[in-house]
Amino acid sequence: MSVYGTQRLRGLRMIVTGGGTGGHTYPALTTVNALQARLAETGAAPELLWVGVAEGLEAKIAVRNNIPFKAVTTGKLRRSVSPRDLARNVVDAFRIPLGILQAAFTVARTRPAVVLSTGGFVSVPIGLAAALFRVPYLMHEQTLSLGLANRILARVATRILVSHEASLEHLPPKARARAVVTGNPIRPAVLQGNAAKGLAAYGLDPAVPLVLVTGGAAGAQQINRMLTGALPDLLQHCQIVHQCGSLSHAEMQQVAAGLPAHLAHRYHVLDFIHDELPDLLAAAAVVVARSGAGTVAELTALGKACVLVPYPHAAGDEQRITARHLAQQDAAVMLDGADATPERLRDTLNALLADPLRRAALARNAATHGKPAAADQVVTEILTAAAGAQ
Repeated sequence: MSVYGTQRLRGLRMIVTGGGTGGHTYPALTTVNALQARLAETGAAPELLWVGVAEGLEAKIAVRNNIPFKAVTTGKLRRSVSPRDLARNVVDAFRIPLGILQAAFTVARTRPAVVLSTGGFVSVPIGLAAALFRVPYLMHEQTLSLGLANRILARVATRILVSHEASLEHLPPKARARAVVTGNPIRPAVLQGNAAKGLAAYGLDPAVPLVLVTGGAAGAQQINRMLTGALPDLLQHCQIVHQCGSLSHAEMQQVAAGLPAHLAHRYHVLDFIHDELPDLLAAAAVVVARSGAGTVAELTALGKACVLVPYPHAAGDEQRITARHLAQQDAAVMLDGADATPERLRDTLNALLADPLRRAALARNAATHGKPAAADQVVTEILTAAAGAQ
């Protein structure tokens, strides 16, 4: 804690911005929680202001966590050339200057010691305002390749925090000297799972390998349909807990009802997995998932053998880029395009279930990409930048 004296810590004022999706919002929240915990060790607490869009996820998360929130206007530059998106770009072109003025007023009034942004177009006005007022500005990127907002902000950021070593080559050459690999902050609870509790929660058999299948909080129809076609064969070799999303829950319950009686008890389908997710992750022999930034950060931090099915319409093709990178490093198996079929999922999982050494190798390689201490490293960068501004 020597980087920032105790007296100064008591007055640490920070603006955090970023949102639009959980991939931007939750790393910001995790970092805020880690900062609060670090300062609490000295009896201090940060003065926080979260700046975002009034209707965005970040507004709900800030209120839920008792973090003061300020809404600003912002626009989004869409890369699609469809007439509808071009028209929306024209409208948003007039919103962006207003957002920058609002952000400038907010920074001038708040006078933060440091600003942290975690991406999304809501971060652009505050990032530019921080640069204008020479406030130390830290930009965090969760994905392997930079999003458009962060490509803009990388040119003015005091410090660029990236989640992957491979992200450095995506930065402008002049920005690389200001970059550091911290990893993507993940919730501490994810790292504290108890395998025995996960198995007990669903009455699972410790002697049968567990495959955890998830398409994220909302589910993924592509993964659900791949699994549907593979279930009868897979359940002869494993047991499955499946987070399918609320929209597909009734459909997948019907699939479960149609399974042979001697296999049905091995398949557990839920619309959403709540607090027991860390325990199930700890118990899983293999995880089947999308390759979003948060999911990959958790799986690599845990060192899990995984089969990644990238979302094909992710912005900037980020999920496919990430999954391909891990597959090339033998840190995951990727099923994409013509390979994303029930038959390939069945064959891939059966091969992994029959080969513990292969699963162990995937897990070891995944762990080399994991950054379980990412939130603490981001907090250190925040305190260092704030100290340098004193």
